Amino acid sequence: MPSVPRISPQEALAKMSEGYTYVDVRTEEEFAETHPAGAFNVPWQVRGANGLEPNPDFVALMEKLFGKDAKLVLGCRSGNRSLKAANQLVAAGFTNVIDQRAGMIGIKGSFGETVEQGWPGAGLPTDTGAPAGRSYADLKKK
Repeated sequence: MPSVPRISPQEALAKMSEGYTYVDVRTEEEFAETHPAGAFNVPWQVRGANGLEPNPDFVALMEKLFGKDAKLVLGCRSGNRSLKAANQLVAAGFTNVIDQRAGMIGIKGSFGETVEQGWPGAGLPTDTGAPAGRSYADLKKK
């Protein structure tokens, strides 16, 4: 499987200005707290009876909403879930997927120090709530 390119928050913002769509793969609750301005929310995991579980509709919904040739940047809290989600999409045949490393909280070093700022720490535009047409609740209805 080809490796997924990983880029900084600043590079992700630049990709958005080049026509890439930012998809935040965190939970609905995390997304509502804060997210990159203009982002869509398609959680890679959803709350189930036993806590967070894989979202069984993730790949199908991504294909329905964006198509396998869409230019996508995926992000999450720290970069772990988004990388897993990106790899899952590539394995399903998506061709233009990039992962935003550092997520929202940044990359921490072995002593807890910030090695790379996340999206808000880098001073990039954020939004809150569940924007109409971009929230998971709205996207599931399409």
